Amino acid sequence: MGEKRSNHTVYNVNYHFVWCPKYRHAILEPIEDSLEASFRDVCDKYNYDILSLHISSDHVHLFLSAHPKHSPSEIVRTVKSITARGMWEQHEPFFEEYLWGGGFWEESYYVGTAGDVSTDTIEQYIERTEHV
Repeated sequence: MGEKRSNHTVYNVNYHFVWCPKYRHAILEPIEDSLEASFRDVCDKYNYDILSLHISSDHVHLFLSAHPKHSPSEIVRTVKSITARGMWEQHEPFFEEYLWGGGFWEESYYVGTAGDVSTDTIEQYIERTEHV
């Protein structure tokens, strides 16, 4: 990972996010490829550097680096809202059975700062918590 540079900033800011689809329905596996592409598109557009992405059937782990001008709440709001819109556009008939109230993601989320923690460490943590 290491430090990144912009015009007037040297930084190493890394976040580990976790969130679930509405009602924690296990609906992500069938749409995993399009969801991953959507995450990558959003993060590329907003200059968030994906360090690790793990999509489970009922939740997502996203480990990324971002410029310190972006707050964690701004990052998660941006990523969740744009991916939700994209998934509804691509998979509306599939979602109508599970997400009767609209929406796609739960409002809540987890965020932890990771600093100098390696991507391998985060991925090992994800693997351990997947079996709990």
